[in-house]
Amino acid sequence: MKKIVLMLAVALTSLCASAQYTMVSNIDFPTEDESWGSDSFTNSMGIGYALSDDYMIGARKSGDDYDVFVRYNMSDNLYLSADFPTEDAFENARVGIGYSVKFWNNLYVEPNYSVNLDSETDDDGEFNLGVAYRF
Repeated sequence: MKKIVLMLAVALTSLCASAQYTMVSNIDFPTEDESWGSDSFTNSMGIGYALSDDYMIGARKSGDDYDVFVRYNMSDNLYLSADFPTEDAFENARVGIGYSVKFWNNLYVEPNYSVNLDSETDDDGEFNLGVAYRF
């Protein structure tokens, strides 16, 4: 039993050591009545884990709840994304496309556009400006 626990610990440690983690967040621009604050950057903050060079999965804060997101890298900078809320995941799912621009060292600026998959909503889509830091 000790050998199995030790083997699992070594495997998980090496998996974490070679992993590519990314901290992501969308910037919430304030309206006329609001001002810039830490909530503008932390309201939709999350962390993603790169499964391979092409796929990333992660969790993102969405107000008081959390969303699961998936990304597929089409090229070095262009990606497709899907966000699934924890409640009514497929009814409120959003899909989108984004472009990642290296800003400084491992800091990226990511403009993206997403739409709600639910055909009953009058959603024309949403443009976001995001930031990402890759570890």
